[in-house]
Amino acid sequence: MNGGLRDLIDHPVRFHFFTGKGGVGKTSLACATAVGLADRGRRTLLVSTDPASNLDAVLGVILANTPSPVPGAAHLLAMNIDPDAAARDYRERTIAPYRGAVPDAELAQIKEQLAGACTVEVAAFDEFTVLLGQDELMQSVDHVVFDTAPTGHTLRMLQLPAAWSRYLDTSSTAVSCLGPLAGLKAQQSRYQEAVRTLGDAGATTLVLVARPDRVALLEAERTCTELSAVGMKNQVLIVNALFHATDRHDAVALAVEERGNRALADMPPALRTLRRIDVPLRGFNIVGLPMVRAFLGEREGEQLRRAEPGGRSVECPAIPPLASIVGELAANDHGLVMVMGKGGVGKTTIAASIAVALADRGRPVLLTTTDPAAHVAETFPVTVPGLSVSRIDPVAEARRYRDETFASKAPGLDAEHRALVKEELQSPCYDEVAFFVAFSKIVVRAKHELVVVDTAPTGHTLRLLDTAGSYHRQLVPQEPTPGQPRFITPLMILRDRKVTKVFIVTLPETTPVLEAQALQEDLRQAGIEPFAWVINASLLAAHVTDPILQQRANAEVPLIRRVAAELAERVALVPFQVSEPTGAARLREVARAISPKN
Repeated sequence: MNGGLRDLIDHPVRFHFFTGKGGVGKTSLACATAVGLADRGRRTLLVSTDPASNLDAVLGVILANTPSPVPGAAHLLAMNIDPDAAARDYRERTIAPYRGAVPDAELAQIKEQLAGACTVEVAAFDEFTVLLGQDELMQSVDHVVFDTAPTGHTLRMLQLPAAWSRYLDTSSTAVSCLGPLAGLKAQQSRYQEAVRTLGDAGATTLVLVARPDRVALLEAERTCTELSAVGMKNQVLIVNALFHATDRHDAVALAVEERGNRALADMPPALRTLRRIDVPLRGFNIVGLPMVRAFLGEREGEQLRRAEPGGRSVECPAIPPLASIVGELAANDHGLVMVMGKGGVGKTTIAASIAVALADRGRPVLLTTTDPAAHVAETFPVTVPGLSVSRIDPVAEARRYRDETFASKAPGLDAEHRALVKEELQSPCYDEVAFFVAFSKIVVRAKHELVVVDTAPTGHTLRLLDTAGSYHRQLVPQEPTPGQPRFITPLMILRDRKVTKVFIVTLPETTPVLEAQALQEDLRQAGIEPFAWVINASLLAAHVTDPILQQRANAEVPLIRRVAAELAERVALVPFQVSEPTGAARLREVARAISPKN
């Protein structure tokens, strides 16, 4: 067992919260920690709030929203909290007391405020606090391991002093993304106690999970900074899937090793201060308790691990390159191409490759990013004729929006209420609204020109679409009468398949595919039908020869086939790139790259 993981398990605190972007191995590490504790005779509860969790598959048991015993692991209970179901229950509990008690217009305002994605985060946190408060259950276990912790974003909302003090007392009819503020008084003490528990180093460890990848480490740094800002410095960093090439003739293996080493050498400063645990890359899928124990290095799983097939590659499914799909986009001189997906799947590379391919076909193109990390600028050290690049700066947009909103609300208020309004505007919900205002301008431009958008990670993007839906409903409260509507809203443009083409980018790994599938379902609920999927960074398509990478490449096959047969209307396959895909020439190679049949 990795020494660091052994230390976590042999000297545990009561609560472990695992957090990190999709695909970094949160669920595997949380399961390994929980199983390790249970195998040592510690009564342990494992809880997941990740909507794309494969906790059931890893443990080999169908879980519900109440604790269930895990066969083969004495002393272990596990459960899934469905954040969408939690949000529905939270909304209903919040709205119910106001039905029949307030005018319909005010009730509609409450419902509208609770429609946003922030409510899902707060509802999940509400489930945490309810769980922590169940004395009988909590007294029956020694440790609780959470797969996906509350984010700094959520905690910052809940820690706004105005939301819990005078503003609650003086604004009983006011509404926030958390619901009617007066209705939050009942939760105030429970939330505050939960926040105190999260920040107590003697009771809780916040485990930030990343891979040895620049984007994943930047995401971990952002989480580290947000949590530290709200006083939660009891953090540990796990760098998962560290790789050392055993086949020194495999160019892909050497590239994977070198990129990991470089990412760790350039680790963000905030992460360098944290205690760090390194976990090596495994060639096998961590499905079933024997493989969880193999991941830990326990004897039970060792023979299975060594017997895992590897050392030979299988045939790559016949999937076309990205360029074959881009050709369809070039038929028009205007339109919106939205490249979406979780952070770290290569959205920026795919968006830039599409933009270059369109420009090469003689189409003027605007490439822009709504990603707070803004990696797109790094992809273009040279200019491409016909291509312009821009960025929506989230910090500048939020500052501008707050200043304008404060200027409109402040006149006529006394000093105390001006201070309360200013404090309320610090809620991160206003960051999302400000971002949407700038995003909407980009969307409207696509009616007249070709625009390729490198979107923010999925959670941010869906908040934008939530806001688009809210704006749409305000302008068009009911179905329009036959004929042309008077308003063209951003949501109308996003729904128009003649104008908008949504590309979903994923990796050929279980969690990214599950997250991409969930994204597609969310888009469809918003009336937006994806145009194509891009499976990026395929080891199978790159024809690796390193034994561990071959094992992982072979595991891609069922995922690639499922995407092509069940999930995507169109699909493109992009091999893992040995050289970093920066600059126009390399981006052209990404679009054209195709794996020949073995």
